[in-house]
Amino acid sequence: MRFHADLHVHSKYSRATSRDLDLEHLAAWACRKGIGVVGTGDFTHPAWCAELKQKLVPAEPGLYRLRDDIEQAIAQTLPPTCRASVRFMLEVEISTIYKKADRTRKVHHLIYAPDFETVDRMSARLARIGNIASDGRPILGLDSRDLLEIALESGPHAYLVPAHIWTPWFAALGSQSGFDSITECYGDLADRIFAVETGLSSDPPMNWRVSFLDRYRLTSNSDAHSPGKLGREATTFDCERDYFAIKHALETGHGYVGTVEFFPDEGKYHLDGHRKCEVRLTPRETLAHGGRCPVCGEPLTIGVEHRVEVLADHSEAQALPPPTAGMVSNFVPLPEILSELTASGAASRAVVRGYDQAIAKLGSELSILQSVPVEDIARAGSPLLAEAITRLRAGQVICEAGYDGEYGVIRLFEDSELKQLTAGGLLFDAPISKRMRNEPPKPIVTHAPASDDRKTEPVRPRLRLVREAPSSAGSGVLAQLDDDQRPAAQIVEGPLLIVAGPGSGKTRTLTYRIAHLIAERGVAAETCLAITFTRRAAAEMRQRLSALLADRAEEVAIHTFHSLGLAILREQASAAGLHRGFRVAGEAERIALLA
Repeated sequence: MRFHADLHVHSKYSRATSRDLDLEHLAAWACRKGIGVVGTGDFTHPAWCAELKQKLVPAEPGLYRLRDDIEQAIAQTLPPTCRASVRFMLEVEISTIYKKADRTRKVHHLIYAPDFETVDRMSARLARIGNIASDGRPILGLDSRDLLEIALESGPHAYLVPAHIWTPWFAALGSQSGFDSITECYGDLADRIFAVETGLSSDPPMNWRVSFLDRYRLTSNSDAHSPGKLGREATTFDCERDYFAIKHALETGHGYVGTVEFFPDEGKYHLDGHRKCEVRLTPRETLAHGGRCPVCGEPLTIGVEHRVEVLADHSEAQALPPPTAGMVSNFVPLPEILSELTASGAASRAVVRGYDQAIAKLGSELSILQSVPVEDIARAGSPLLAEAITRLRAGQVICEAGYDGEYGVIRLFEDSELKQLTAGGLLFDAPISKRMRNEPPKPIVTHAPASDDRKTEPVRPRLRLVREAPSSAGSGVLAQLDDDQRPAAQIVEGPLLIVAGPGSGKTRTLTYRIAHLIAERGVAAETCLAITFTRRAAAEMRQRLSALLADRAEEVAIHTFHSLGLAILREQASAAGLHRGFRVAGEAERIALLA
């Protein structure tokens, strides 16, 4: 089964967290968000562990669920569209602070266990090293390598994942107190690490620039300090929903689908800066200022993008998904979208009301963000939200990057544009307008010339050819397209060119055309090839095809130009005179070889 897992969470016993972080609130919010497995957080804290033992009962192997009476009470508070049975995985984040190689190291780690016997053994050993009762996320004077050893010795199935590896102050690769590699951090036990958490300020494409991370499965989680933050990032699996299947998926990739991500710009340590002086800088600007704040002269906090740049051996253009990579989906949390649309705070009554209406009508938050057809969102009474989701899925966002502990802001509309669009009514009460102002033009559909003429004359629409295409709305896959997109997708003979501006649905139209060919025209999925300009567009196409074609989507080859070239070379390595298992050299290696 396919499900989302959020495996980095805290309880009310961690410092600076909400008092609502109990199992009941976590389960309710997991249902609202569409999360199937949630980390318990803080299992080393004695009071929290006692509460876990009291309220949880065994479910699938290595996972737990709430007692029937608690689960039934929670279900009564939820709309029918969101009722589900949530599973819990025993999890804790531990902070280690210690000296190594003449530097103070501060590293956070996530540890998982399949049963309370393992938890009790681990907690007993850690209690002899430091105070585990004062904070749900205990701070211990312990080498990272030694913590990993304790976790492994506590039970044969316990495992450790380095937490938010790029965070400047508390991470394995952090700029302020981390290391330059995972191996350097965990020493002779580093080969027991098989997954790392990317954190809110980075996403997988940033990590693909660092080749020593290629061996690890990348995970994403919310690091929620309040229940409503659950699911802002998550890891997606397609396997049995049990502890051992999840661990196996991370170890081998079988059952690992990918991650649901913040736009990394929204993370609070994405760029460099100095929050006190409201200074935000790119890595290049930081170097130009000698690493110091141009206002006050204090040292700048070096952000994740800068740290990646330091450790990277691939340029952004060269970075390709490694064999361990999964699908990547970047989203903005639904409350933040509603906050922008209503011009009110994310915790305001207007946003809470809009959120409750949305999930009651359309289902869980992640399904709204990922898969609910935008036509259904519009029909539910919110064409403005439908437009926002359309832009979000296309990656058409306006970013103000976070820095030095200040979260970034992701917007979907310009302020002036939003004022025009919201002039007609309330979020879920506005009538569906025939066409929104400033909406990009609809696609112009033409057939490409059959000749190999490369003249740079502008393409002129051949409306006659469009009219010859089937025009019935019909049913099936193409029923979800609008009246301008559907004729393009129905043309199945000969070359086809779609000319349209940004945001008009070109990728969506071509994706549905592929699905139409496979599902309704009998075309073999393995004979289809789609090439996109960006990895993000490729990931979007994969996600849409998976929703339309289920398992058959995996047979469709979807590539960027670079990844297609690499795939051909890997398939024809011997014919190209290359050794099996060859890799693409990084920029530094290329320069060294050509020197």
